[in-house]
This record gives sequence, C-alpha cells and structure tokens, in this order.
Amino acid sequence: MRFMVLVKANAETEADVLPSSEDLAEMGRYNEELIDAGVMLAGEGLKSSRHGARVRYSKGDIKITDGPFPETKELLAGFWIIEAKSKKDALDWMRKAPFRNGEELELREVFEAEDFPVDDVSRETLEKEKIWRVELAEKAKR
Repeated sequence: MRFMVLVKANAETEADVLPSSEDLAEMGRYNEELIDAGVMLAGEGLKSSRHGARVRYSKGDIKITDGPFPETKELLAGFWIIEAKSKKDALDWMRKAPFRNGEELELREVFEAEDFPVDDVSRETLEKEKIWRVELAEKAKR
C-alpha cells in the first residue's frame, strides 16, 4: 500500500523560516531510516505559498491566483510518499517523524490501479498508467 504523508504548513514555514542545521540533520537521519527500510518512495519540503499559485477550474473557465494564501491550515510544507503493509504500519513510521513542536501530518492512502473497476475503456488507461509508473521509477533511479 502506498500512502502520501502531507506535512501541514504553519506560521514559520509560511514565513520562509528554514529549519536549523540540527533539524535538517535529524530529518536526514529519519529519511535515511525510511529509505534503508524500503519505505520511502519520495519526499520533499515545499517552499511557502507565496512561491506558488492556485489553479481553479469552473465550467470551462480557469482562474489562477498567485500566493501567498491566508489560511495556513489549508497549506502544505512538505510530503512523503511511502510504501507500507498497512495503515497501522504507515502510522507507526509517522510516529517516529522528528516533529515535536505542534507540527501536523495527514496520512492518505494512494489509489492503486486495482482499486478501479476494469472495463474496456479503463483497461487501456490502467495499463498505460502501470507503464508510466515503471518509467518514472527508472528515471528517479538515474
């Protein structure tokens, strides 16, 4: 099972306050533990919302709004994509995350191709998606 772990933004991350050297080292050790266990598939920190934009689609119209965005509770500061045997295992890994100052994570299971009903239309699309995943994994190894 794959999970996306969303690291919620807070006032500091939205103010572009970078982690200390000690915090970076501790996060590096945690990431290394995830990698060594074969759990971590991807993970990155995100710049504050002032460096981003929102794109909204409505009845054929596209609206783009540049950041920053006022509600930090809706914003993200980073993410991991992990592979775990179960939700419990994923949560066990997140209990080890080096956060202690009110940070918040959200754990979401990723849809797998097997989760969708297969019919004549979707079969081809799902097969293409499997090929894309393999290609992306190979590119990531380079």
